[in-house]
Amino acid sequence: MPRNVEAERVSATLSATAAPIPLLLPLRFADLADFADDDHHAAFVVFAQHAAAILGDQAPLRPAREASAELRAICRHALDEQPRTQAAARRFFEENFAPFRVVSDVAGAAQGFVTGYYEPVVAGSLTRSESFTAPILCRPADLVTLPQGTSLPGLAPELSAARRMLDGSYAAYPDRAAIEAGALAELAQPLVWLADPVEVFFVQVQGSARVLLPDGRQLRLTYAGRNGHPYRSIGRILVESGEIPAADMGLERVKGWIRAHGQAPGEAGAALMLRNKSYVFFAATADLPADAGPIGGAGLNLSPFRSIAVDRSIWSYGLPFWLDGALPWQSAALTPFRRLMIAADTGAAIIGPARADIYFGSGAEAGTRAGSIRHGCDFIVLLPRERRCGGEA
Repeated sequence: MPRNVEAERVSATLSATAAPIPLLLPLRFADLADFADDDHHAAFVVFAQHAAAILGDQAPLRPAREASAELRAICRHALDEQPRTQAAARRFFEENFAPFRVVSDVAGAAQGFVTGYYEPVVAGSLTRSESFTAPILCRPADLVTLPQGTSLPGLAPELSAARRMLDGSYAAYPDRAAIEAGALAELAQPLVWLADPVEVFFVQVQGSARVLLPDGRQLRLTYAGRNGHPYRSIGRILVESGEIPAADMGLERVKGWIRAHGQAPGEAGAALMLRNKSYVFFAATADLPADAGPIGGAGLNLSPFRSIAVDRSIWSYGLPFWLDGALPWQSAALTPFRRLMIAADTGAAIIGPARADIYFGSGAEAGTRAGSIRHGCDFIVLLPRERRCGGEA
């Protein structure tokens, strides 16, 4: 990933904020229900990919907390040892890490909260037509992404990006409404056109997509930045306003509501999407293999049911987590979800020490399952054994 030269140029004017230190309760691996039954080798394969990226100082797509010296040492051990069996992979995790339950808030709540996400597969076109009228935009040249946990003087502290003006000063970047009204003019060219605004909106929410072109080719969209405004869940808005019962909330229900209420300027569906001021820009590639997952915040391909998005101000990419909850992840019924996961991604809505987004895979079925996940879940981080208290993993 190329350096964000503009962000580096203004770094001297940035004010850093300290990352929160999570409250951690020590556990034993024997305390983790069904830990022995998981596919530890599958988890190790994902961990090893992150180990190679960490030791190779590969630039992430979205920088997270730096890996500690202790984690880097375990990464070296992983690449040297390369366990080949389930038993050896399980032994690797148990000998090198210690489990800690992450307390989700200052009130001492034990459970965390998980959601699901996926890679949409949508139809699109490289040119605008009657069937494809909604653009996916590339990253504009005047967008400055601020380093994690920093802000610019004179701008609201919750903004994570800024607009570099012609005179060298900085301003808040236009929000979703302004961008859709044409505020960027020629600065952000369309990469591809989708069927309607709601498809664009949910590609932005998921942070990636495969676009099926009319000639049969596939175009992969990868996150390239956002306007820095805080993310707001329109699904939550619909639940809180009574438009959709919480028990019925899901991706298709939200899409259906928007389409039923109109996506043209001034219509209720369009107005709802504008309440999320965050706007995401993309890069496009045609050379990512079809069987490879999308690129996550760490700059690596995501793996279904092994990759999670975490709060990057708190956790390093590559850290293992054990999630334990009852989720509708295989069908509409609640079934146990107990798996060793690897921190591989992040997101504007993923905030807090015991908060994760589970990557479900690509396509409509993955989207249906991912869209139904909004559940409590035990959240256990595996920290290097040399470091048995919180914060700096």
